[in-house]
Amino acid sequence: MKQANNKAKSIIKSRLIERYKDADTELSYNSLYELIIAVMLSAQCTDKRVNIITPALFKKYPNIKSLSKAPLEDIKELIKSCSFYNNKAKNLLSMAKMVLSDFDGKIPLDNTLLTRLPGVGQKTANVVMIEFTKANLMAVDTHVFRVSHRLGLSDSKTPNETEKDLNKAFKTDLHILHQGMVLFGRYICTARNPKCDEACFLQEFCQTTKNFKPS
Repeated sequence: MKQANNKAKSIIKSRLIERYKDADTELSYNSLYELIIAVMLSAQCTDKRVNIITPALFKKYPNIKSLSKAPLEDIKELIKSCSFYNNKAKNLLSMAKMVLSDFDGKIPLDNTLLTRLPGVGQKTANVVMIEFTKANLMAVDTHVFRVSHRLGLSDSKTPNETEKDLNKAFKTDLHILHQGMVLFGRYICTARNPKCDEACFLQEFCQTTKNFKPS
């Protein structure tokens, strides 16, 4: 697949920033505690579903200390409509306990330290840093992965390698570009039946648009 040249990368970047410069995550949260939980739950689960689940969870367990003492089965019951809820419940409980034992009850605002927490991989850590601190980081979820490959920004096989490609391609404003690529992939450059003609403002750079046009 043809890779985007520097001019194309520059135009793609400017259009994404222009369109999404004021965009926010669609996850609902009011604190760092609520954010990290919402992001952990959002893995392979829609933001809409997570936003349905979290109010009851946050009401019953409003902070790290209360969550660390929660019965595992109760956490499972509260998040059971979320994908992989058994593993996620275990990770939430273990995460809360580690924050208390290793970080004096304070969630670390450092993506390297965050990845020490159970259930927090590089993508989750980066998303937390992006949303809470506007850190110049890229996080590659399924939408960002798909968009970056369709636009010729990466041909890497893994999210981590794709992240490196995007960091190299864009260098700055990564937090805006991350959110922009998520929303662009979620609502325009969708996995099935992407809105190539009526809504896509990056169509001339797409390497796969012909695959979605009627014959």
